[in-house]
Amino acid sequence: MTDARPPERGEPSRGDAHRDPLLRAGDDQEARRRVIRRRALTLLTIVLLIGIPAGYLVISGAQSRDSGKDKEARYSATGLTWGWPSKVQRRIYQVPIPHPAELVAQYETNNWRTSRLHVQFLTTDAGLDTFLRSLGVTRDDLKKDEITIGERDRRTAGWEFRGPGPWYGVTHAQEDPLPTQNVVVNMSDPANPMVYVVSRTTP
Repeated sequence: MTDARPPERGEPSRGDAHRDPLLRAGDDQEARRRVIRRRALTLLTIVLLIGIPAGYLVISGAQSRDSGKDKEARYSATGLTWGWPSKVQRRIYQVPIPHPAELVAQYETNNWRTSRLHVQFLTTDAGLDTFLRSLGVTRDDLKKDEITIGERDRRTAGWEFRGPGPWYGVTHAQEDPLPTQNVVVNMSDPANPMVYVVSRTTP
C-alpha cells in the first residue's frame, strides 16, 4: 500500500527533491534582475517627471531676469541708440522711415501717462516726400525756422538744432489714442535732408 501522506512543513516534496539547485539559483537571479529593472525604470520616470519641469522653470526664470535687466538698461539709458525702431514701434507711433535711410537712430521713453519715440534719419529728397505723405502732410506744410520739437525732447535725444540750416518744422496732430508727430528737417543739403521726429501717444 502506497504511503500518500503529504510532506511535513519544511520537508522537501518529491518534485523539490529532484529539482536542480542550479536552476533554482538561476530563477532567483532572474527575479532579482527584474526587480532591479522595475526599480530603475520607476526611478527614471520620477526623475523625468520632476527634473524636466524643474529645469524648465529654472531656465525660464533666468531668461525672464535677463530680459528684465536688458529692458531696464535700455530704458534707463539717455540719448539715442543707433539702429532702426522695431516694426511694432514704427506701427504704434506711426513713424514710417523711408528707403533709403541712413544714420538711423531711435530712443523710446515710457511712463504711466505718455509714451514717446524719438527717431532721426538721413534720407533723399524723394524719401522726405514719401515720409511726409505717409504722415498725412506735404512739403508745403513745413514751416521755415519753426522748431516743433520741444526743449525736453531735445535734451532727451541729445539734439541741439544749432547747425547751419535752413530748418523746417511741422506738427501732425491727431486725437488720442492716435500718436502726434513733431517733425524737424535740416535742409542744409536739400538732396539729403536730415529728419528728426518725436512721436508721442497717450494710452
